[in-house]
Amino acid sequence: MPLTRPLPKYLVQRYHGWKATAYAENRAWFRRLAHDGQRPRAMIVSCCDSRVHVSSIFGADSGEFFIHRNIANLVPGYAPDGEQHGTSAAVEYAVRTLRVAHVIVLGHTQCGGVAGCHAMCSGAAPELEEKTSFVGRWMDILRPGYERVRDLPHEDQVGALEQQAVLISVENLMTFPFVREAVEQEELSLHGLVHDIAEGVLWQADDKGAFNAL
Repeated sequence: MPLTRPLPKYLVQRYHGWKATAYAENRAWFRRLAHDGQRPRAMIVSCCDSRVHVSSIFGADSGEFFIHRNIANLVPGYAPDGEQHGTSAAVEYAVRTLRVAHVIVLGHTQCGGVAGCHAMCSGAAPELEEKTSFVGRWMDILRPGYERVRDLPHEDQVGALEQQAVLISVENLMTFPFVREAVEQEELSLHGLVHDIAEGVLWQADDKGAFNAL
């Protein structure tokens, strides 16, 4: 049995539509990107959630953002253990090779990964505690955030944990020596945002960890 199959027809049709319009109208720009390489001004770490459309939120063109997506937009702490670290590799490439000026951690409301972490840490999802759970082991990054919100009223905990996913990721970014050095030399700035999917609002973290609407 072949491992790959032809694309669904609706995706093929959309591709041809893009090629005939967006690409055809900006052919010179795409060829310049191919020839000159990418020079993004910012890296964005966002969630895999299909409802979070980073380029649309910021009205970005191709080549403007270096985007890394993972479950719950988490950045792990610096761990040079010789193992495979996709998010850490993306951060390293963005900061040391592309020399982006900004790293933005973009969380969002109604995050399934964060809700799963809350369920796991509160004992409601024992399956995520299994060593075989890739989601559970990834969400271990957010366990310290659960400890920060566990005493809040129950109905407020998940929303607060969504904010903690951003704050802890920013804190973890500063454990990378090359990130800390770039920040201290004012060559790089870190930003934490939460996107309210229903209301279209962006909430920005201040230097005290409070979130305010832009």
